Amino acid sequence: MIQVGIFSGYFPYDLETTATKIRDLGFNTVQLDLHFKDIDLSDGQLTAEKGKRVRDVFRDHDLPICAISAYTNMIHPDEDVRKKNVERVKEILRHAREFGTPYVITETGTMNPESEWAGHPDNRSEAAYDLARETLADFAQTAWDHGATFLMETYVNNVIGSVREAARAFHDVNHPGLELLMDPTNFFEVHNIGDQKGTLDEMFDVLGDRVRVAHAKDVKLAGADKSEKHADIGDDDALASHTFRGVGEIELPAAGLGSMDYDHYVTRLAERSPNVPLIIEHLDESVVPRAHKFFDDVLKRQGV
Repeated sequence: MIQVGIFSGYFPYDLETTATKIRDLGFNTVQLDLHFKDIDLSDGQLTAEKGKRVRDVFRDHDLPICAISAYTNMIHPDEDVRKKNVERVKEILRHAREFGTPYVITETGTMNPESEWAGHPDNRSEAAYDLARETLADFAQTAWDHGATFLMETYVNNVIGSVREAARAFHDVNHPGLELLMDPTNFFEVHNIGDQKGTLDEMFDVLGDRVRVAHAKDVKLAGADKSEKHADIGDDDALASHTFRGVGEIELPAAGLGSMDYDHYVTRLAERSPNVPLIIEHLDESVVPRAHKFFDDVLKRQGV
């Protein structure tokens, strides 16, 4: 059966309080965000001692850590910024096992210097793809050297955003240290949002054997507002990856608030990746119980 988890970053507290609140809401796994009020896990501050402290607190609350967030723009057009971003991901990969999981996740980035999620014409260039491929290979090798696995997350406005582009990256990198974070909403654009079953089938038929962790938010057409959208989740220090809710033609709200065909999604997910962690996102603490119930209902309906 699919287990349902949540990002720890939606709970902006100290480590113990965060774990307590998540467990009290009935979750049994977390995607770890390296962000707590009482422990410094910023750049250059990861240690084996801190990793053990974090993993032990979550284990004490029956909340195994299934993956670690490392979201950044890994192909930022400014070389100095890019090097800093890449080094942060590699630092997390080197320490991942100390936090209790092999899996570290980020999206593949954009050549847009202002936003991690806004598109850019150069994203479709071979130069951008080559930079992404080289960086993915670097992450995969770093992961492999430290008993970890890097999970690539696709997004339509990033350099790798389609099923075809993801398949190409896996073919070209061809390394056991690289696998997939499956987030189906990140594949949808105006041209395919009306054919969700067909698009989901393509995702799982082509990429299903690479899925190690899955995400769950919703998707819908944005309407007149094409601006980059962010939500207030009650944390002034929240990472932008947790406040982001869409840009351009597509909006990405919490699950149950859009048009996502979740019945078909979880059916295909369970078929290809039974017992995979399904991590809900794009919400704030106040609406977590509604989203959790929504997923429980879908999973029970499909028997997975």
